[in-house]
Amino acid sequence: MRISQPNPNAKRDLRGGIRRLLSSVAVGVVLVAFAPAAIAKNTAFSQSLAVAAADDAALAGWYQQRGYQTLWTGAEDAPRRAAFFAALEAAADHGLPVARYDLAGLRRALATAQTHGDLGRLEIRMSRAYLDWASDMSAGALIPAQIDKTIVREISRPDPVLLLDRMAAEQDTAAVLRSFIPTSDVYVQLMKARFDLEAEMASGGWGNPVPSGPLVPGDQGERVVALRDRLIAMGWMRPNATAVYDRSLQAAVMTFQKAHGLPADGVAGGDTLAELNKGPEERIKSVLVAMERERWLDIDRTGRMIWVNLPDYSTEIIDDGRVTFRTRSVIGREDMDRRTPEFSDMMDHMVVNPSWGVPRSIIVGEYLPLLRSNPNAVSHMQIVDRNGRVVSRGSVNFASYTARTFPFGMRQPPGDNNALGKVKFMFPNKHNIYLHDTPAKALFAHDKRAYSHGCIRLADPFDFAHALFRTQSPEIEAEFNQTLKGGRETPVKLQVKVPIHLVYFTAYPEGKGVMGYRRDVYGRDAKLWSALSAEGVVAQSVSQ
Repeated sequence: MRISQPNPNAKRDLRGGIRRLLSSVAVGVVLVAFAPAAIAKNTAFSQSLAVAAADDAALAGWYQQRGYQTLWTGAEDAPRRAAFFAALEAAADHGLPVARYDLAGLRRALATAQTHGDLGRLEIRMSRAYLDWASDMSAGALIPAQIDKTIVREISRPDPVLLLDRMAAEQDTAAVLRSFIPTSDVYVQLMKARFDLEAEMASGGWGNPVPSGPLVPGDQGERVVALRDRLIAMGWMRPNATAVYDRSLQAAVMTFQKAHGLPADGVAGGDTLAELNKGPEERIKSVLVAMERERWLDIDRTGRMIWVNLPDYSTEIIDDGRVTFRTRSVIGREDMDRRTPEFSDMMDHMVVNPSWGVPRSIIVGEYLPLLRSNPNAVSHMQIVDRNGRVVSRGSVNFASYTARTFPFGMRQPPGDNNALGKVKFMFPNKHNIYLHDTPAKALFAHDKRAYSHGCIRLADPFDFAHALFRTQSPEIEAEFNQTLKGGRETPVKLQVKVPIHLVYFTAYPEGKGVMGYRRDVYGRDAKLWSALSAEGVVAQSVSQ
């Protein structure tokens, strides 16, 4: 390929242009006094741009197709550049890794550019910063499965070519950039909480922590004063001078407990004080992680959906943003192989009077060792072959099999003591997770409810069934009860599938401007915050 010789006056002209750089005081950027077309025709510019983009086929191809026209570094690009720099200035407010975009470096490179080659390299740096920022803002800065394998949410990343095309085509750059910011009410409220907490941090926080030891109504003294002052500072009660644990203090404690997923008994015990003594610097981490999770979700909140927030131990039916049904839940145990994963799917049917097909991991990990010692162990379970036919225990030498070679399955038939209870709700998925009833009702009295093998147990499964199916059958309660009495395993199809989201929010708006917080039962938020922090996210934003 023949390369034309550069214009001998180009370098001199460029230096003259650089000297004419104008500073934009309003947005803190500089403007290059060259037309995009003139820059694009310069061989040094196009060569340096092509070299800088060589390891990115999409980016290189996009510029080549446009004849190496500038997107950022020409004089006519100044408004676009200013809007982009303003967006990068606000990246820290969203809990994004600002170092990834290197705003200060981009400004410095723009101010010190001496050659068309410098501009070519800067052009690619700016496009890469834009692509990174747009992807991070719209779909999250982290790849969740790389942080924790039980976060299996599918992330849809924007196509870089479409991002570049859109930026080049639209006149209103600020509007394009705003379109990448999540617009859900949840995200907006998380942003507000983030700013409020940052203001609290700047003003010194919520004062001294409350000394350890339970406090109950009727108590008096300095520790009660410390509890009172802490609640006042956090906005949970009005200022007063009482040193007695009176009704107003008890009411404030109960309100605080409800917003933090604690038993609302009005007693400031160990768990309550532990949550009460967490400062704004700790809460803001939960909020920033929640903002990242909200960017991952990117869901339509209109219509109906099922919402299972694991740290809240709750399952809800939500219609057009309004909770129309709520019940307590039991989630997977804290062991890594029992934790309930995070993902979204579509619920399509329920099964009344279900049998329980025991997962392979439970068969070989829990039941086979018992059967090898005693063939009559777990007698409520049927041994079945690959075709689902019941096999006589007397015909099986359990001691001759290992976890790898055991060829049978196990099933518990429908009944009052079935592990799935009387109904299960299905959204077929590779994780074998579903919602179901349980005979172990006592577990729902606990405030920490991580007891299952991974599936979600419901405290009110019949009411959940009624609420879920009422839109397609006004007589659902009578029909459901009749099917229950029949005792036979019966699938019931949903005429319209319902989206279900298994989520993990330790910070989430609870209405009326209240931000609710929950304990990090699986330690996932701690992992996510560590990953965000490693990428340069800070709890308190710092303007560039």
